[in-house]
Amino acid sequence: MGRAAAPGSLFSAVRCLSCPRYCLLSPPARDMSGPGPAPPGPDTYKGWLFKWTNYLKGYQRRWFVLSNGLLSYYRTQAEMAHTCRGTINLSTAHIDTEDSCNIVLSNGGRTYHLKASCEVERQRWVTALELAKAKAIRMMNNQSDDSGDEEPSSQSDKSELHSSLKALTSKLDDLSTCNDLIAKHGAALQRSLSELENLKLPIESGEKIKSVNERATLFRITSNAMINACRDFLDLAETHSRKWHRALQYEREQRVRLEETIEQLAKQHNSLERACRGAPGLSSNIAGAPVTAKGSVQAAKGEASDEDEETEYFDAMEDAPAFITVTADPKQHRRSGSNLSSASGGHSEDWHLEDNVFHSSQDGSYYDSKRKDLLLKKRRRMRIPDKPNYSLNLWSIMKNCIGKELSKIPMPVNFNEPLSMLQRLTEDLEYHELLDKAAKCENSIEQMCFVAAFSVSSYSTTVHRTAKPFNPLLGETFELDRLEDFGYRSICEQVSHHPPAAAHHVNSKNGWNLWQEITIASKFRGKYLSIMPLGDIHLEFQSSGNHYVWRKVTSTVHNIIVGKLWIDQSGDIEILNYKTKDKCQMKFTPYSYFSRDTARKVTGVVSDANGKAHYVLSGTWDEKIECAKIVHSSQGNSSAEGKQKTVYQTLSAKLLWKKYPLPENAENMYYFSELALTLNESEDDVAPTDSRHRPDQRLMENGKWDEANVEKQRLEEKQRAVRRRREAEAVEALEEGNDYEGYQPLWFERKVDPYTGELICIYKGGYWESKEKQDWSRCPDIF
Repeated sequence: MGRAAAPGSLFSAVRCLSCPRYCLLSPPARDMSGPGPAPPGPDTYKGWLFKWTNYLKGYQRRWFVLSNGLLSYYRTQAEMAHTCRGTINLSTAHIDTEDSCNIVLSNGGRTYHLKASCEVERQRWVTALELAKAKAIRMMNNQSDDSGDEEPSSQSDKSELHSSLKALTSKLDDLSTCNDLIAKHGAALQRSLSELENLKLPIESGEKIKSVNERATLFRITSNAMINACRDFLDLAETHSRKWHRALQYEREQRVRLEETIEQLAKQHNSLERACRGAPGLSSNIAGAPVTAKGSVQAAKGEASDEDEETEYFDAMEDAPAFITVTADPKQHRRSGSNLSSASGGHSEDWHLEDNVFHSSQDGSYYDSKRKDLLLKKRRRMRIPDKPNYSLNLWSIMKNCIGKELSKIPMPVNFNEPLSMLQRLTEDLEYHELLDKAAKCENSIEQMCFVAAFSVSSYSTTVHRTAKPFNPLLGETFELDRLEDFGYRSICEQVSHHPPAAAHHVNSKNGWNLWQEITIASKFRGKYLSIMPLGDIHLEFQSSGNHYVWRKVTSTVHNIIVGKLWIDQSGDIEILNYKTKDKCQMKFTPYSYFSRDTARKVTGVVSDANGKAHYVLSGTWDEKIECAKIVHSSQGNSSAEGKQKTVYQTLSAKLLWKKYPLPENAENMYYFSELALTLNESEDDVAPTDSRHRPDQRLMENGKWDEANVEKQRLEEKQRAVRRRREAEAVEALEEGNDYEGYQPLWFERKVDPYTGELICIYKGGYWESKEKQDWSRCPDIF
């Protein structure tokens, strides 16, 4: 029969698979092969019990460990070193006995049905559980009384804190009153002593001596009161000082314990990843995301079955597509096309009218040859210095930033990539050829397909880009002049710092203009980071006047604390043509362990102003988008959720967009694309506020990260000084009754958007003229 762990033994942190806790469990005893429980020790109680799993398996033999008020169980004793199957907190648990051998533990929604081998053994466990519960309750009460590690959330905590502060304030007022009295009576005593020295007559001396005695008595009484008040204040302060010291010590121990737990969990996670990669027949649907099977048997007696769960699950998402597509036979459709109710209002031959447009998109060699010709025309760099291998503990920085705005968190450059947010915004133009093709379309519905593909293509560069771009300084700009190469030029400006907002304008001689103002809202949630771009993107084609508006989806970076970082895009995009009222509704399906869908899946339907669907879009946001023409639509059977899905019969899909392959050695160059590699390339004739001139970003690109961190702090402090000066000027103007205009963008101005009615920054002109004249006198000194 095994022995309990000795007091003072080291405890290991094991991740509990059935609840989001980190359980402190003692290491396995040396000899625990016996069938019965170990004798109760001071801190730990261990032994075999039978646990109810489900109606198929019934009761299963499990190894239970009772330690620190927590009851945990494992399949075998060997699992104690790495895998905890479940844990229940006894401090809030209810202990009940059904019959001579059964024990029922319930805590909220979690219930354990346990069975001992005999009544004596059951009684030993019940006694140990009751003692552990009582001790856990005492510890919890002591922590609530003695520790101040959390803000007072309950009314009693607030009342206790208020009473303590009130008592300290009262004693301090007593000390102040006594001080005033001592000063008053001391001055009177001094005057009496002075008069006593000047006395000549014996009669007067007796009266004065009596007065002096009275003054001295009052002074003594007041001094004693002062001393007593000081003693009371000191005793009260010492009492609370001890309490606060214990609270601080407890907080430090909790922090150290949490860091050790996280570190051990990271090691376990990495070992599991290596074991998963080495196991035959296993594959992953997404980079850095574990794969698991969905359980098919539900547990009984109100208990969630956790017997076969060995990974952490995300919530299952609803089915992304609201429709089903079926590919039609082109020959059959051609014979019976007149009898089909075509949703697009035409025959199958209409699908081939714009083949010259779609064909150029489908032919990958077309773009390859075009890009090579342009590279030969004006050579640009194809690589940057390799990323240094600097290690830094992300958790040590992020653990104090949970729930905060990302742009307000001071981050070292170790978590950045050597590009600014303005340059990342310009990367949306990586596949500008899609807009060039769209400008040639005479059919607005087909033009919408290319616009939709362009809206998806902007996310293709983010699949491996988990690093954070530099937050631009207020007034920072970035230009991308590709007028000779690709026929467009782009200008971005940081128009607001808090909240961070950037304005962007692109003009193309191929017949389109694009502009947007994007405000980045981001929150660190502990396990993941959500990035929510706010603002509309406008696209206008000059020949047709078609004006398209859409918004970006939410980006989420997972595994912030442990594991390999991976990024996901999720949400809906609605692209609206304000001229024709055509609409494209697209859905970015979030990754889910329970879904059978392809990872990073994107689906969409292009409809006209009357709501009739014409095209179906499908693909992934990191690889390709295909387009299929709808020839017939019908209502299908209701789904499991009660929703009736539309069945679209389509022709064979045509490729609209396909991602370019990454450059060679991209994994050592921050996974930059060919366009991204050129964005920070030095150019002499750009504005002095251009991101290419930012010193900390340049130092980081050159591998000098320590110097970059120093320079980053200097730039941020300089920006703070400028902001404080503006605030002082605003206060001064307010005191004088004058209006204060505040910061105004240099190349953009705020106007009401005639389409959405929102106030946005529109390019007002002047930048390219200033560049031609090389007149940058209006630019502020921000670097």
